[in-house]
Amino acid sequence: MDLIPVTGGERVPMVGGGPANTAKAVARLGYETYFVGGISSDVYGKAIEEELVGSGVDLSLVYRGNESTALAIATIDDNGLAKYEFELEGTASFAFDVSWLPSGEPEVMHVGSVATLIEPGATELLKWVSAKSAPIIFDPNVRPSIQGNRDVYRAAVERWVDVATIVKLSEDDLNWLYGSSEKEVIDAWLHRGVSIVVLTRAEKGLRAYSQGSVVEVSAVQVNLVDSVGAGDTIGAVLVESVLVHGVAGLVGETLKSVLQRAAKAAAITCSRAGANPPSREELEAF
Repeated sequence: MDLIPVTGGERVPMVGGGPANTAKAVARLGYETYFVGGISSDVYGKAIEEELVGSGVDLSLVYRGNESTALAIATIDDNGLAKYEFELEGTASFAFDVSWLPSGEPEVMHVGSVATLIEPGATELLKWVSAKSAPIIFDPNVRPSIQGNRDVYRAAVERWVDVATIVKLSEDDLNWLYGSSEKEVIDAWLHRGVSIVVLTRAEKGLRAYSQGSVVEVSAVQVNLVDSVGAGDTIGAVLVESVLVHGVAGLVGETLKSVLQRAAKAAAITCSRAGANPPSREELEAF
């Protein structure tokens, strides 16, 4: 649950968590979507369940426990950008056991955020994902407040890069992990087998790298409320793009149109408080 500051200094609870936000956004785009994660039986957990189900997310693969809900306590700067402090210890989100990871093959998998970092779950999750044949979209969603050691964080990210088909991360994520060597790092990831790297660049738009190609689109201007969930919304459009075009089809003008659609979707999310991504109808009317 995100605790989002509003006027007067009060913090309002809003359903959050990168993978849950992405699941919600994919479902609102009209696709059959399953969330794999932990949901508490506490008041926040019930609110999370209600919102995800209301958005069309199937929760039949969820672990439900009596542990508390993980909290992300947000601070929003003057540019609408969010930073977080986390309360994760002993929560349902990280009451991880390999026994509740489902069998079967999805059409596409989106994996991300601190679940790919925190042990022992991250290693078990990696083994499970690595055994699947579906395209994997990985979003590290870097959180230095959880792990401030860059070497440890880089190692955690890079083992996921080695199984990913598409990597989506922010310019800030990349800069924190590696410094200013953007092209060098991304070229290395492409050489290791990633098909596409999508870099989100806030008000500067989106940039996608693939072998021998770079595609850029501008950000879509809106009245900014906050940026919470914007990157997760972009991730959802990337999931959609794999379902519609296949990974091999994401080239040239098709990839550019996908990035433009993602920029529009993110702009709608930024125009609203919290992670509130658009429905397909809202996006296509925008």
